[in-house]
Amino acid sequence: MNGPEIGISFASALRLFAAAPRREGRTTVVTDGVSTLGHVVESLGVPLTEVGRLLADGREVPVSYVPAAGDHVEVEPVTRPQSVPGAPLRFLLDVHLGTLARRLRLLGVDAAYESEDIGDPALAARSAAERRVMLSRDRGLLRRRELWAGAYVYSDQPDEQLRDVLGRFAPALEPWTRCTACNGRLREADREAVWEKLEHGTRRSYDVFAQCAECERPYWRGAHHARLEAIVRDAVTEFGAAQAAPHGRLAD
Repeated sequence: MNGPEIGISFASALRLFAAAPRREGRTTVVTDGVSTLGHVVESLGVPLTEVGRLLADGREVPVSYVPAAGDHVEVEPVTRPQSVPGAPLRFLLDVHLGTLARRLRLLGVDAAYESEDIGDPALAARSAAERRVMLSRDRGLLRRRELWAGAYVYSDQPDEQLRDVLGRFAPALEPWTRCTACNGRLREADREAVWEKLEHGTRRSYDVFAQCAECERPYWRGAHHARLEAIVRDAVTEFGAAQAAPHGRLAD
């Protein structure tokens, strides 16, 4: 670039995306005089999925604004909770976020997940086709123009990832209503309906079951129930629930 100089500063929550010299205070950027502010911000490493208000000399401007010489630009993070207009809130997670996908499903949140690396173009196309918010730690993926919506997952720890997503989007929680394997809806089932899918020990020990309406996987209060119950309890306590689910007994 060889044009107007602007000053730019990033909110603290966004500084991890920028190169080290731009993480503190205002720094100078030489623009080309025609690129939009959105393009300038992304060229400095910050995905627009993470950007809230853009202020030029204190006034809010759109991402399409072309900065002028001498502008002081402040880049703010998205406001939480973040609304996603125009569609029911649904998510799509990339191959690296399998644990987060299962925990969202455990809480009844619609969370599609790609268990194989199908590539960024295919993920972005699915996000657009199904109008799902793309969750990823891949900054390049989140910069793809085809995305319907996206969000960076800031932690690599599943507990913090879950709190991040729930705090950012405030989805309605309906625990124990989705299959953690395929994202399908659970329905109550009697033992005879799932008998052929059970091991002998399970047949002897349990008599209350649910089953996925799509993949037909059976669920019951198994050995991992206490751990799953703790995840649900903590999430509902902190973020609330759409309804008190009657299926708290279910875990495969």
